[in-house]
Amino acid sequence: MNEIRIFCPATIANISCGFDVLGVALDAVGDEMVVRKTSDKGIKITKLTGQDLPLETEKNVAGVAGLALLENSDYKGGFEIEIYKKIKAGSGIGSSAASSTGAVWAMNKLLGEPFSTLELVKFAMEGERLASGVAHADNVAPALFGGFTLVRSYDPLDVIPIPSPDELFATVIHPQIEVKTSDSRSVLKTNITLAQGIKQWGNVGGLVAGLFTSDYDLIGRSLVDHIIEPIRSILIPGFENVKTEAIKSGALGCGISGSGPSIFAFSKGEATAKKVATSMKEVYQNIGIDYDVHVSKINAAGIKEI
Repeated sequence: MNEIRIFCPATIANISCGFDVLGVALDAVGDEMVVRKTSDKGIKITKLTGQDLPLETEKNVAGVAGLALLENSDYKGGFEIEIYKKIKAGSGIGSSAASSTGAVWAMNKLLGEPFSTLELVKFAMEGERLASGVAHADNVAPALFGGFTLVRSYDPLDVIPIPSPDELFATVIHPQIEVKTSDSRSVLKTNITLAQGIKQWGNVGGLVAGLFTSDYDLIGRSLVDHIIEPIRSILIPGFENVKTEAIKSGALGCGISGSGPSIFAFSKGEATAKKVATSMKEVYQNIGIDYDVHVSKINAAGIKEI
């Protein structure tokens, strides 16, 4: 096989209480990419539609992630990459992660899969380093493993796949403003109190336990962020109203997706998730901000060949 076309899923990172360690892949929204082998060394981005992003290999997250893989490969040739962006840059649902993971997943597939999924996460993290200044894995891990993932450790890298309850759905609303990940990280405090840490660790443990046991009430009780959300929510117009209305409509919990400005909610069942979407839309209609809305089941497979 010399060419492959793939779907690269959008992702929700942090999931309220799990800053930089928790993430989940979505099924209803994502990019498409075409990757093909070439005899020429290196990587060329030959086409990029949907977003105004650089084609230069060293300035594109897919190119940088792909180069990280090539540097660790015995392959003597190169690759061409076409990127069809459906995830808006700066939306908070893993636009850079989709490109980074798509590139390395497809290249690995075309090379006969010499690298493990965990190794692909390491390569894709280099794309995230270019995008945000930090090589975080909370978006790229679920895109590659599928479903929910926990980054137990960064040094050494240790990623734990977590099962998803069958009836869990995500609703994501993206107000049409841009919040750059690098800017959103810059406003965060670098120190927390012990009391804050204890609350947050309890919620992370509760959320993971709820996912493993399909305890929807426990999932909802655990979707609380005492540390990041109070600071980042200031950057998102209407956030508190969206959260309030989502929970009134039956959402288990609601929070900031990644670095924002997208806001996510989890619900039990697609019907409730759609009601939540309606309530979220009404908030932004009332304050006059354009938006996109996605209702999605959890994507258990991650990146898929299409």
